[in-house]
Amino acid sequence: MAGWAISCPLAKRTAERVNYEPPKSDFTIDLQHEIALYIWEEGRGPTLTAVNEFCSELHGSSSAKCCATAVNTYLSACGKPVLKEDVFVAVKTCQRFHRDRVPIVKQTWEKDAASLEYYSDVTDSIIPTVHLGVPNTERGHCEKTFAILRRFASGAVTQAPWLLIVDDDTLISLPRLRRLLSCYDPTEAVSVGERYAYGLSRDGYSYITGGGGMVFSRVAVQNILAGGCSCRSSDAPDDMVLGMCLTTLGLPVTHSPLFHQARPDDYVKELLARQSPISFHKHWNIKPVAVYQRWLSEPDQRPQSHTDTREEL
Repeated sequence: MAGWAISCPLAKRTAERVNYEPPKSDFTIDLQHEIALYIWEEGRGPTLTAVNEFCSELHGSSSAKCCATAVNTYLSACGKPVLKEDVFVAVKTCQRFHRDRVPIVKQTWEKDAASLEYYSDVTDSIIPTVHLGVPNTERGHCEKTFAILRRFASGAVTQAPWLLIVDDDTLISLPRLRRLLSCYDPTEAVSVGERYAYGLSRDGYSYITGGGGMVFSRVAVQNILAGGCSCRSSDAPDDMVLGMCLTTLGLPVTHSPLFHQARPDDYVKELLARQSPISFHKHWNIKPVAVYQRWLSEPDQRPQSHTDTREEL
């Protein structure tokens, strides 16, 4: 966030080293940390030099006066937010979670969706859910995701230019997402979310990790389906299969640090304090409604405390 610098000789040496000694992990998840470890080389490489002028202080604050870099907390926006009707939301769920996870979605962010469907392994008229004819799997959910892509591309349910696919334990701010999407052209093949990667040192691929939410333009969905991409098994990891597909087709995978695959407690607080996060993932060992209200709800949506009410009175 504060920025970092690397000398040209070190950059060249590191690039050459990758050819004969690739990173030990096949996955790329926390890029800055992994690069730092690789350069450090278990103490044999150069040490990281702290330079106080690289700052993560807020731009314009008194503590940033001597800083060469600073950060802003505002959410990128390139015009008016895209319309509610322009984002179709697909929630992946199953009967097992109808009573605990789905109510959280309804209590928090469902109200901000103009068009949303829950895709389950059974039809439930109360929620309601849509059964795509795909059996539930314990992991991966590749066939279910491709069924969602086909349903979206058919135009039978929606003509929206954007598709958001989330898990039933994803917490997300749709207003912030719509502001972010104003920076992208839906007539192009766009895929946005938190980008991970696999096997990059040997012709691997990047992918949008599913838990934080995967966003695709309609053009991207059409390209994926027309490109002949498919699941090797019904429980193959859908996000990784889509990443392989996009890479094969030569389509970009765009990273946004505002999507999060994990819970707020899994990140450094100072990092989140300098963001306007769009999503988090997993309900385990947290109070999801409270997490949503603290990190993702808009100011006018947050419940006022009794103290605030007394002060206003």
